[in-house]
Amino acid sequence: MDFLHAHRHLWLRSPRQAALLRIRHTVITAARSFFDHRGFTLVDTPILSAGAAEGTSTLFPVDYFGETVYLAQTGQLYLESACMALGKVYCFGPTFRAEKSKTRRHLTEFWMLEPEVAFAELEDLVALAEDLICHTVAQVLARHRADLSDLDRDVAPLESVVGGFPRLTYTEAVDRLRSPETEQQQLAVLEREKADLAAAVNQLRALEEKKAAARKPWQQDKLAREIQSVREAVKELEENILNRPRHIEQAKTFEWGKDLGGAEETILSHAFDQPLVITHYPRKAKAFYMKTSAADPDVVLNLDILAPEGYGEIVGGSQREDNLEKLTQRMAEEGLDPEPYDWYLDLRRYGTVPHGGFGLGIERTVGWLCGLKHVREAIPFPRTMGRIYP
Repeated sequence: MDFLHAHRHLWLRSPRQAALLRIRHTVITAARSFFDHRGFTLVDTPILSAGAAEGTSTLFPVDYFGETVYLAQTGQLYLESACMALGKVYCFGPTFRAEKSKTRRHLTEFWMLEPEVAFAELEDLVALAEDLICHTVAQVLARHRADLSDLDRDVAPLESVVGGFPRLTYTEAVDRLRSPETEQQQLAVLEREKADLAAAVNQLRALEEKKAAARKPWQQDKLAREIQSVREAVKELEENILNRPRHIEQAKTFEWGKDLGGAEETILSHAFDQPLVITHYPRKAKAFYMKTSAADPDVVLNLDILAPEGYGEIVGGSQREDNLEKLTQRMAEEGLDPEPYDWYLDLRRYGTVPHGGFGLGIERTVGWLCGLKHVREAIPFPRTMGRIYP
């Protein structure tokens, strides 16, 4: 994979990568047309920002004529301004997170489509996100069955995405993680992975014997590709088998108040055939701008949507805090300097309405739809920790 990504400019010519780029194009086109046909206005938001929106630990600093500014983590704060003027708006562009993470779900530069809606509350946002996902999946299935077949993607799980997504609150999700039923289900998955590994090792051995006996170059090339694919499957299964006991223990002892990580999201999303909506996360685990629940001040009115089959979060959003006093209090709790956000606070000082929005991650969505092992292939030129070339 390192060799292929170092030659990404040429690797794109392969049929597999071309298919992925075609599907990515349709995902973007479908999502934008969805909002265009619902009366949303596209608003371009800045890539250079004076402050953080998603936590100060993941900012990329930039020298801006002697002043330190940052690459945008989201266009959301600026969209809040635009939605007060236009009602329903969205932006689409690159976002940046300086996370020192090498997981299969992370990029340091990725593209996000973000709507923001005036007079919208949490239930409105959940319905909008669900409609967007169903529309996008339907468009990909309508236009790219041949491409999905070439990618060896089983389309049956995608065909089941028809709406009426299952829902859990964060507290219900934690209870499910800790339950004996989840532990037994994960132990059964572990046994299946061990059986799959044994079968893959036998398959690899047989392919290597065939390649050694092959005489024609085209046969050797074909078998070499099959061997590489099986080797990748073996490596992934070995990693899963090594990590799953730890993930099972983490789930059993998961503490209420922590944000859900990749392992927890994988366990939860495997339990459902459709995307899973999780709401009402702990206030201290989420961003300062999320509105606190009137029914429970320890949680916020937010939503995450997890793609099925273990692909994790593809949508994250919330109703925004529209009370100036509560917003400034949350900023103080986070240790944020209010000066760079003075314009944002003006949106509350000079009149506001209930509003909210979310972000749809393009690469994670493409990764789920195409059945990719890593989001690196879901973007033409990936930027990851340690990868800036080409």
